[in-house]
Amino acid sequence: MVQVTNFYEVQKKDGTTFVSLELSGGLELVQSSNTGKFYATVRKCRIPSTFEAKIAEKMIGQTIEGSIVKVETEPYIFTSPVTGEALQLQHAYSYKPKDSMELIGHTKVSQVEMA
Repeated sequence: MVQVTNFYEVQKKDGTTFVSLELSGGLELVQSSNTGKFYATVRKCRIPSTFEAKIAEKMIGQTIEGSIVKVETEPYIFTSPVTGEALQLQHAYSYKPKDSMELIGHTKVSQVEMA
């Protein structure tokens, strides 16, 4: 299960806009490759929608079947908002509906708002 946790109005190159939903997965414990210590995290991604912001706001808190999966990407630089450290990453996150092989959205770590 994933939960809708936010929405964003996105402007495309042609000037038109659409609403994307931010989806968050469940709590995970991950071991740091630098320190070896564990920390808690949540995978997030964004998916496009066909509705306006007013409706997207009402979707916050809703859950849907599926999971957020890690996918390999071309390398890119991510600067940690907490430490300021620049990291080269080679992954993004996508939503995978339950019982489907299709991946929806393709969100780099740098595109997810870190709160």
